[in-house]
Amino acid sequence: MTTTEQNKEIQQTISGERQRLLGFIRQRVPSLSDAEDVLQEVFYELVEMYRLTKPIDQTVSWLFTVARNKINDFYRKKKTDALEEVMQGMAEDEEDLSLFDILPDSSTQDPMMQETILEALSEALEDLPSHQRLVFEMHELEDKSFKEISTTTGVKVNELIAAKRQAVLFLRERLRYLYEDLFQ
Repeated sequence: MTTTEQNKEIQQTISGERQRLLGFIRQRVPSLSDAEDVLQEVFYELVEMYRLTKPIDQTVSWLFTVARNKINDFYRKKKTDALEEVMQGMAEDEEDLSLFDILPDSSTQDPMMQETILEALSEALEDLPSHQRLVFEMHELEDKSFKEISTTTGVKVNELIAAKRQAVLFLRERLRYLYEDLFQ
């Protein structure tokens, strides 16, 4: 396939799927500008695949898979900065659902210890089921209320609270070793 043919195919795919993909991403990302950034990354991957002449059998399916991965990447990037804020004592609406009450104030920690905690937490978050991770991240890291999350996702508040609770219980258990090893 020539470059001109590739460009035409890429252009057709982008114009045909842009709105659907943007809508999909927008439901999962907090702002329109962030969603557009993620969309651009997805289209960049599409162009790269064409340039490497790797055939894509089911283009639409592939695009949505890449979009999901890019959304996860978006939240991973935000996590590092947001986790530091959370660990410095950010106020919680639901104190009984907070994971961070088992971890000490980060202002008293050395940088190496902070990095260890952030890495362990980041790894543990990746092991959560996606719906629990999304609720946890939106509530804890983006400081969204359950009502806001419900409006965004279409999931009932009670279901969101249950998912968050399961996430916190999982993370507490998963990170208990860290607390016991480093702080006792």
